[in-house]
Amino acid sequence: MRGLLLIVIVVAALAAVPLLVHSNVVLNFLVVTLMIALAGQGWNIIGGYGGQYSFGHAAFFGTGAYVTAILQVHYGVNAWIGFFAGIAAGAAVGGIIGGLAFRAGLRSSYFALVTLAFAEVLRILASVAPITGAGVGLLVKLDLRAQSFQFQSRAVFYYVVLALVAIGLLIAQWLERSRFGVWLIAVRENEDAAMALGVDATAVKLVAMILSAAITAAAGCFYVQYFLFVDSPIAYGTWISIEALLTPIIGGVGTVFGALVGALVVKSLGEGAKLVTGDVPGLDLMIYGVMLVLVIAFAPRGLVGTLTDLRAGLTRRFGAPRKTAEVARG
Repeated sequence: MRGLLLIVIVVAALAAVPLLVHSNVVLNFLVVTLMIALAGQGWNIIGGYGGQYSFGHAAFFGTGAYVTAILQVHYGVNAWIGFFAGIAAGAAVGGIIGGLAFRAGLRSSYFALVTLAFAEVLRILASVAPITGAGVGLLVKLDLRAQSFQFQSRAVFYYVVLALVAIGLLIAQWLERSRFGVWLIAVRENEDAAMALGVDATAVKLVAMILSAAITAAAGCFYVQYFLFVDSPIAYGTWISIEALLTPIIGGVGTVFGALVGALVVKSLGEGAKLVTGDVPGLDLMIYGVMLVLVIAFAPRGLVGTLTDLRAGLTRRFGAPRKTAEVARG
């Protein structure tokens, strides 16, 4: 109950931002940040809670983006239907990749390389296939109506992506409280021991992979509706795999708010550096690298994990004497 209350407080605080800030530049920054947080939350399901580090979540992001765009551009399908179809397609790709990898017994670096390979293969296919616009990409027709999932105000897009992030937070909270989440964490900690206790590790990881892919695909679908354009370097580029990987690592893998905190910190630092030094190519990657090194060196559990450990330490230090005193008085 406490976790749900915290999610409500955080989402409510973020929902109040457009009421106080009317700058399109700031709102655009927050929309993109929340979109990255959504993709990071998808990675966090399989990477943080499941312990299966993926280097190719662009496969799910890009599939969601392309399916949404293709259905609208080539077949005239309603954008909202295309949005959910893109999520389903991303989940299906996750099921295929996960089914092949987990049934083959691939773990750790082998699993990471397989996901990276799938993302690269999809990028190459998208860059030459006519239905994806090949190297030109797809441009969604401008139609500023709610039924077309297009809005004149960036604030509406902000609330849409915030709702998606809130769903991601609730899913992570459910994982921490549900039996399935316990199974998933058990597989992460010691897969062989979990299997010895009767946990179907392959099935658990596969379900987590499908859920992870669906969340990341939702970020890709939203990208298309927000920018109305997609091509292979955007959809299946390494940039989104890196973003989805780093935000929960910096924020705190296997935590409810890790991806959100990581996205806010990383994107804020990136934009701040650009304001100070100008638009220097590669500066954002340098910042990511420095942040990753610092987190691994000084906060291996990420910012949220470190704060949780610090709070627990303070509680043990100051709470125990107080409890002892109360017992003595009683």
